[in-house]
This record gives sequence, structure tokens and C-alpha cells, in this order.
Amino acid sequence: MSDYIEVKKLCKTYTVYKRKKLRREKRLIEAVKDVNFNVKRGEFLGYIGPNGAGKSTTIKMLTGILTPTSGEASVAGYCPWKHRKAYVRNLGAIFGQKTQLWWDLPVKDSYAVLKAMYKVPDGKFRNQLNYLVERLEITEFYSQPVRQLSLGQRMRAELAASLIHDPEILFLDEPTIGLDVVSKHGVLKFLRELNENGKTIFLTTHDLNDIETLCKEILIINHGKLIYKGTLSDLKKMAGLPRLLKIRLKEDSFRLNEEQKNILDDYSGYYNEENREITLKLFDSQNPAELAKILFQKFHIEDFKIQEPGIEEVVKDIYRN
Repeated sequence: MSDYIEVKKLCKTYTVYKRKKLRREKRLIEAVKDVNFNVKRGEFLGYIGPNGAGKSTTIKMLTGILTPTSGEASVAGYCPWKHRKAYVRNLGAIFGQKTQLWWDLPVKDSYAVLKAMYKVPDGKFRNQLNYLVERLEITEFYSQPVRQLSLGQRMRAELAASLIHDPEILFLDEPTIGLDVVSKHGVLKFLRELNENGKTIFLTTHDLNDIETLCKEILIINHGKLIYKGTLSDLKKMAGLPRLLKIRLKEDSFRLNEEQKNILDDYSGYYNEENREITLKLFDSQNPAELAKILFQKFHIEDFKIQEPGIEEVVKDIYRN
């Protein structure tokens, strides 16, 4: 696979003014600082970071909405801010709660307007629309004005709108916001299906479970600087957080003797007597098989499991460090 997105030394600096007594004070804010990364065609990439880290600014530059202060970017061979008119024909985007639908028009009329804007042929439009309406379950509100939709309904309608012209690349900012559990599951399944069919997807979200469910690679930005690009498994190794060994004791042995308490101390463990559950930290240097052998000899165990560190814990640890 060739590089579909190439970003080199991308920077965006804003000038802000703050009133100080009788004069204004000028200040420069570096929203994005020397960001470099490549994305392969067909990749599903998660882009995460705390509020104000530079995520939205990066995406606005990659979609051609903002011109960077310095640096270069190429998406599918186009410079987004220089070739915007030709470039957007092959681009779909959702920007949080900013709508691309017409507020007072029925959903179906918004789609007709988008068809005309993108000059989608009639046959292709019908096939694409039927597919989107069915897969995103839009039928129930297809003829309603956009202003009457719930947030969850509108986000599904927005996702369909971004795909009316069948673009090769999608930039999605919080596409599952406001969705109930069932609708969210359906949208995540749909996005995975799009990616499997060859679409390149750039996903920004605060829901790290979405990232873990969908993305093959992730980018992490903090204070405008890119601090990580790679797989989730490599990120977990980099963080070095321990796995947790959870052990549930049998009812007849819920009180610990001194030898058992010493074992917990040796492995930085703790015991919840109410749930009869022991939790031990398991680092990479420790052999889980050897530890399990000791535990089964010294405790009456009803059940046990090894719990991997979640992506939320990993990312918090990366930010802290």
C-alpha cells in the first residue's frame, strides 16, 4: 500500500490579543507544532488527544479548511488548501456538531442538494442512497426536517451525507456522539465495513473504546506535538502498565492467613474481602504460569482471569509522562 496521506513539519500558529488596561497585548499560540506522519491507503487511523491538543486544527488543515503557517501535506496527491475544489470531490467529513444538512429541509432534500453539489450521476446516487438509508436505519426520519431530529438521528444522517458522493477518504470527528448503545454498535459495524471495502478513515473521538474497537493504528497529539504513532499493542508496551490478575476465592476460605497476606505483599496485591477477590499486578518480567502455580497451591481458588490494561488507562499514563 502506498502512502495516502503525507504530512511534513505541519505548523499552525494563531495570533490572539488580550486587553491589558489601555492597550492590547499580542500573543502567539502554537496550536500544531512540526507534526509529521504518513497514512497508508485503506488504513483506519485513530487520532486522539486532550481538549486543545491540536486535533481539530490538524483535521481542518487536512481537509483544506485552514491553511497552515508552515509545512506540507498531501492527501491522495492533492495539497488540501491549494487544490480544495478538486480535492473535496473525494473527501467526506463530519465535524462534531457542525451540520452539513439544511436545518429546515427534510433529510431527503438535503441529500438531493448534496447530489447536485457533487454532481453525482442519477444511477450512482440511487444505489448509494438506498445502501446508506438501509445500513444506517434512516427510513424512520428520512422525510423529517433536520431540526426535528434527535442528536443520535442527526449524527446518522450526517454520516450518510458525508458518503453521498462515495468518497475514498473520511475524516470523522466524534461520529458516535449522542447515539444509544444499539445505534452506536450499528454505526461502528458500518464504519468497519467501509474500511474493509477499502476506504481510508481518519477518526477523532474522546471515546477510547471506539478507538480500541475500530482502529489499526493511532496517533496521539498533546500540546500541539505528535507524541506517538503506531499500533495499540505497541502503545501498551511503551506505557509499561501491569496486567491485573483477578482471583476469586471459594466461600469456605475467604479469610487470609499470614502466609497468604505475605504473598499479596510480594506481588503488590490487595484483597477485597466482601467480593472474595484478590487483585495482583503482573508485570512483563513476571511469569504468569509460575505465579498461578504458587497461587493454586496456597489459595482455594474458585475463578481467575488476567485483565489487560485498557486504552484509557494507557493514554492517561502517556499524558502524565
